[in-house]
Amino acid sequence: MSLTEHARAVSAQAEHVRMWDELSGAELIRAIADGRFPHLSTVDDHLGQRITGAEPGRIGLGWSPREELCNPGGTVHGGYVAMILDNACCLAGASTCERFMPMLTLNLNVEYLRPVQAGETYTVTGTCVHPGRTRMVSNAAITDSEGRLVAQASASVLPNKAFAR
Repeated sequence: MSLTEHARAVSAQAEHVRMWDELSGAELIRAIADGRFPHLSTVDDHLGQRITGAEPGRIGLGWSPREELCNPGGTVHGGYVAMILDNACCLAGASTCERFMPMLTLNLNVEYLRPVQAGETYTVTGTCVHPGRTRMVSNAAITDSEGRLVAQASASVLPNKAFAR
């Protein structure tokens, strides 16, 4: 790595630290979506999810599950459907925070309504219906390209205090 490349990397890291310390939950989620802040884990790539929008109390995801997520019956395994719904519930909760804080799920109730097919594109919406300080309640829904509800969930989540600052 050249000195110039190293200086750019240090500058980018400093900018990410500033963003982490200063941006609200919704703002940091938008920064991840825009590519201005690195993804917090590789789960987004594994699932095929991308953030499409965030405002306080509401987030949007695009979801294009791959064949690797299918069960022997040829549809996306219900555990992955639950995972994307859990991500939406947690991000919806995080979007309400003064500073972004990853969430821990206390419970998740999933309703499966239609099979999810690999290679299709779905819209996932998460809404925080109770943005409490210690416990939040969020709902999430997956719709297909025709706007039909595929699955929905409700969850209780709480801020992961390990990330408090």
